[in-house]
Amino acid sequence: MRRTVLKLGAAASLAVLASPALAHVGAGHADGFAAGVAHPLMGLDHLLAMAAVGIWSAVAMPSRILVVPATFIAMMIAGAAMAFAGIGLPAVEGMVALSVLVLGMMIVAGAGLPGLLGIGLAGFFALFHGHAHASEATGMALAYVGGFTLSTAALHLAGVGIGLRLASSPWVRAGLGVVVAGSGATLVFGG
Repeated sequence: MRRTVLKLGAAASLAVLASPALAHVGAGHADGFAAGVAHPLMGLDHLLAMAAVGIWSAVAMPSRILVVPATFIAMMIAGAAMAFAGIGLPAVEGMVALSVLVLGMMIVAGAGLPGLLGIGLAGFFALFHGHAHASEATGMALAYVGGFTLSTAALHLAGVGIGLRLASSPWVRAGLGVVVAGSGATLVFGG
């Protein structure tokens, strides 16, 4: 229990430091596979959202644990394709930040949120994450997409692992969800 409290304290400290990250449009050069792999890891908003998808999936849909991550990845690629095709989405940065808040609240709700609604919300927000990622592509776009897709899948799987460990402790799960949602609130209202 003491370790859990220390981990939640560390996560809360990170949440306080949350601000708009460098993983956004205009933040640098995004060319090739390595840049794609790094992109979701460089922004706290992307990192938290990707892990939160896996956590919620493990807690709320353990018998179909990969449905939400697979949906997120498919919709993220669709959002990237929209960006490459020049199809804009409104308030991309705001929606990416809002996704962290909503996904944190989904973790708090756990299995209390209907599965289809959770899948739909994750897929909806994935469009914006994919669009944000692809909007920065400056060169080898397919390699870049492959990189951020691989990195996203790894973050989802890490989240699934965390979620499986938290499934037996609703208080710890809710605490982690509050930290994620609090980070999202900071990103939405503080940035």
